[in-house]
Amino acid sequence: MNKVFMINADQCYRQAERKAAQYFNLLYQQAVSQSYIITLTEDFRLWKIKHIHHPTFFSYFTRKKRKPSQKDYHQYIKWLDYTNKLENYLDRSISYLFLRDLGKTLDSSETKNQIDRLVERLKIQLKDSTKLENNEIFTLASLYRNAQEEGVESSMIWLINKLTAVASNIPKGLDAVNAQRKLIKIIAGVMMHTIDLLSADISSEERSKKLDEAIRLGYCYGLTYPFIDDLLDSNVLSVTEKEQYAELIRTSLITGNVPDLGGDWRSDSLVFMRYIHSELRQAFDYIKLYQKPSDIRNFFEQAYIFFNSQEIDRKKDLSNDKYKNEEIYIPIIIKSSSSRLIARLVTSTSSDDGFEKRTFLYGIYNQLADDFSDMFDDMKNGAVTPYTYYLTHHEKRRDLINPFELYWTVISHLIHHVYQSDKKTSEVILNRAINGLKRFKQNNEDKKFKQVMDVLTSGIPQFNKVLQKMVDNADDIDFFDKLLRDQIISMLKTEREEQQQFKETIKIVRQQINRHLAIFNDEKLVIKESITDAANYSLSGEGKRLRPIITWFMGVKVYGLKESTLFPLLKALEYMHTASLIFDDLPSQDNASIRRGRPTVHKAYNVAVAELTGLYLTQKAIEEQTSLEEYDTKTVLKLIRYTAQITAEMCKGQAMDLNSKGKNLTLEQLNSMCFYKTGLGFEAALLIPAILANADAKEIQALKTFARHAGIAFQIKDDLLDYEGDSSQLGKPIGIDVQNNSSTFVTVLGIEEAKKEMWEHYCLAAETFEIIPRNTSFLKHFLNYAVNRNY
Repeated sequence: MNKVFMINADQCYRQAERKAAQYFNLLYQQAVSQSYIITLTEDFRLWKIKHIHHPTFFSYFTRKKRKPSQKDYHQYIKWLDYTNKLENYLDRSISYLFLRDLGKTLDSSETKNQIDRLVERLKIQLKDSTKLENNEIFTLASLYRNAQEEGVESSMIWLINKLTAVASNIPKGLDAVNAQRKLIKIIAGVMMHTIDLLSADISSEERSKKLDEAIRLGYCYGLTYPFIDDLLDSNVLSVTEKEQYAELIRTSLITGNVPDLGGDWRSDSLVFMRYIHSELRQAFDYIKLYQKPSDIRNFFEQAYIFFNSQEIDRKKDLSNDKYKNEEIYIPIIIKSSSSRLIARLVTSTSSDDGFEKRTFLYGIYNQLADDFSDMFDDMKNGAVTPYTYYLTHHEKRRDLINPFELYWTVISHLIHHVYQSDKKTSEVILNRAINGLKRFKQNNEDKKFKQVMDVLTSGIPQFNKVLQKMVDNADDIDFFDKLLRDQIISMLKTEREEQQQFKETIKIVRQQINRHLAIFNDEKLVIKESITDAANYSLSGEGKRLRPIITWFMGVKVYGLKESTLFPLLKALEYMHTASLIFDDLPSQDNASIRRGRPTVHKAYNVAVAELTGLYLTQKAIEEQTSLEEYDTKTVLKLIRYTAQITAEMCKGQAMDLNSKGKNLTLEQLNSMCFYKTGLGFEAALLIPAILANADAKEIQALKTFARHAGIAFQIKDDLLDYEGDSSQLGKPIGIDVQNNSSTFVTVLGIEEAKKEMWEHYCLAAETFEIIPRNTSFLKHFLNYAVNRNY
């Protein structure tokens, strides 16, 4: 383990300031002289030959081939392929990432070969993806399948669990969607650096090891964006809380050790800060442990420089009209270059001689582009950026440098002084710049756009005419990473909204089901019986009601059946499921003493009553099904026959379980037993509404396949929770399987392999979405719940 160390914080930051000041003075002189205008005007004259196309006579007859909106991801990719633009589109997109993220030069033959290989591979993947019915760019199933190909399933499972936990612990007041997007982006960036340095002859084992490390390091570094940058930028914490949190981060970076949380926190802040502190401490220790002794000081110096430059900016007040140009731009130069350097350093990998220099010089270009895009949001939030400060104070402060002019100065400097006028580099950077202007114009009202541009281009009217012509007429300037960004934001937002709606609907439906479950005592009986009370006792426990909830969703939301007609079915399903639990808990079977957070039926009453109660509930379930009077008699009879068969098969599953105690089952035997015990229950919940809706045989088979694999995944999660769960959340003791000497997926495979088996069945279940001709959003959320739940 690395020794605790100290860095000289003031010294390393002063060095960074001096370096940034030299670069700023160079840019300042070029901006003031406006020497960039002549240079870039000529660059655009050559650039527009490829990017401004005048309509031909034949183009008026090809309306069907017009460019679709990028919001329709698959149609847009199809259009690019159809018009033979896909390869160039991917080439400029990947080339840009090589410039921005990897600090490469595009005139290198090695870089060109790398880009060509990536373009070809990505082109095949994108063309294949458009053949699928699913419109999502990627899914958990596809990510896991990719992880399997690379041999990093365990790290992907770890990452999915971590991302799920982060999503549920993002404090209210933060932009959860953008926080998740940034985290994913950082992980991808760290993986890019790792893959970039993998040699062609590396063994598959070593490649998997490196990718595993990259995933974990990417997550650890990426956490700093939502849980440090975004949190300190927001108003979630009080002023005092921000100060003590910033001091904790500063101390960690200077000393190499994360202090205890301590401090004075409001009760609502303390709830999420405990999680954040714990997660960041683990991440910090993992990154520190991974660093080479020769690199660790440099890493923490860069991390401190990055953090301190942000803190300086955070403390600025937009109403203060006294800031000098240097005070505005030097921290930006520092933080924009440090963030890219850290992404490389976090993997403790070496770089070529020019990487640090190019990354340092490139950073401000990317930061000014981002600040331009976020200008109105930053103004609304009172954030000090070059654009918000200039727009606020330019009339009184004639000495302020115009950030828009500096932006084009940086572009000219990069193209001609850093990348030596390389044609491809020039084209990629100009593509990106015009794309940024075009997106900004599309995302804002014309009036708003014109007002801002009138201010920012007042000193460069002729050059602005050139720019606006490019913006209005340029084509083939889109970028894949922007498409991905928009799609990921849309996907995460939709996912979050659907998940919240899913949870709220489940809560409402569970309450409705609970209100209908009670069985009334027969007042005509002369002698009191305890079976009805025992049944109600069992039914009134805090059950999840999963099976009737599934039937409700499928019946009402998928098949459009009338809600009021389904309640007999919902009751029947819960009666059958509760009966199975009563039987499972008996001393002759699992011998459980706690169920749903309280004593089992045979403990609260006695074994005889429990046995009779289970039998009683199975008969009540049949009775409820006979009351489906609004449906065709033959359909109802078919339904009752099906549920009777399923109940019988589930009894076989429990018998298999009892016979297996003390025996070493094979995976095949375990899968079969699990399907009979658990999968069939989910199958019934799915198929009952499908039968009532007269779904065709193909759809029924697809639902059966989904149920089989979802059920097994659900059971594996139960087995894992019996080892790793929290009994207070589960409502029953853990370790029962060990006590009963039962064969489970954990005992047969071990914890890690059991997790892999669970995700294998998750994928097999998710792959049925392509052949189910219905809205499968509920099935997707149910499947995610099955593998991500804590109870």
